[in-house]
Amino acid sequence: MYLFQLQFLFLRPKGNVILSEMKKIWHFIILTLIIILSSCSAAKRTTANANQAKLETQFQLYKNTKYKFGGTDQRGFDCSGFTLTVYKNAFNINLPRTTEAMASLGKKVSKRKLKPGDLVFFRPSRKYEHVGIFIGNRTFIHSSTSNGVIKSNLNNPYWKKKYRFAKRLLKIKG
Repeated sequence: MYLFQLQFLFLRPKGNVILSEMKKIWHFIILTLIIILSSCSAAKRTTANANQAKLETQFQLYKNTKYKFGGTDQRGFDCSGFTLTVYKNAFNINLPRTTEAMASLGKKVSKRKLKPGDLVFFRPSRKYEHVGIFIGNRTFIHSSTSNGVIKSNLNNPYWKKKYRFAKRLLKIKG
């Protein structure tokens, strides 16, 4: 530090030049802080986008796979079997086997605050429950009894009426 002060005094420019150089240094520091802080928020958005991309990849791998009660692989899925397989493949998270057990996990999330990866739960009838995975844009992926692995819209009148709640299991930033 002392050496720097000596060099600074030896090369001492006029007062206005010193102020100009100091302003440049402060501008550089402020600009650097802005870039660092803005990159932090971009990383948060990327996490949700990364989850969405992983889920889309899983959907493309399994789309149109037929429904099979108790199924957990490409030979056929039930809704919870599909959900646990996708979670294991996309996020390396082991979920319980049943929809009821999955519903007991995580934190409840309002429908308007859903993020990719949130589990969405429905009650299609008095006898059973249904689970899917929200992927964004009011859309979720699931294994339906009639069409197998498909995408559906939460605003579809059928699903809108049967919707119960959503749970967040992932730590999603952004």
